[in-house]
Amino acid sequence: MMRIGHSTDIHRLVENRKLILGGVEIESDLGLLGHSDADALTHAIAESVLGALALGDLGHWFPDTDPKWEGVDSQIILKEVARMMDERGYRIGNVDALVMIEKPKMAPHIQKMRETIAASLSCEIGRVSIKATRGEGLGFVGRREGVMATAVVLLEEKE
Repeated sequence: MMRIGHSTDIHRLVENRKLILGGVEIESDLGLLGHSDADALTHAIAESVLGALALGDLGHWFPDTDPKWEGVDSQIILKEVARMMDERGYRIGNVDALVMIEKPKMAPHIQKMRETIAASLSCEIGRVSIKATRGEGLGFVGRREGVMATAVVLLEEKE
């Protein structure tokens, strides 16, 4: 049995916040605003896994009204989602994710993001693909107002 999940996450870019994507802190004049560390890439991946398991969205499991999740490292959220996946008898088949950000360039950080995400999901790095693109000056991404990430996951039933 295989299951597919898909999600998109968006966070506003603001001053005086860290830019963390895929569990990697990236030097930038703007960071992501959110209740947790606002890691849009990790959130999209985590919610994709929840979707594949038909367990709803991140807001249901990790509500922004709960002080427990305030400022939390999103890798903790992803590890919890991975635990839920494991308990239900599934493992990662593969992850394909895309982060849309005008700048800074993501290429120097992609490998570390893949390593971090793979570790949090307890899977081989070869099962995690992360790509990046710019907004080319168009829309909220191009104007540096926010970051958007999308992810698709394939879960495989464990033998």
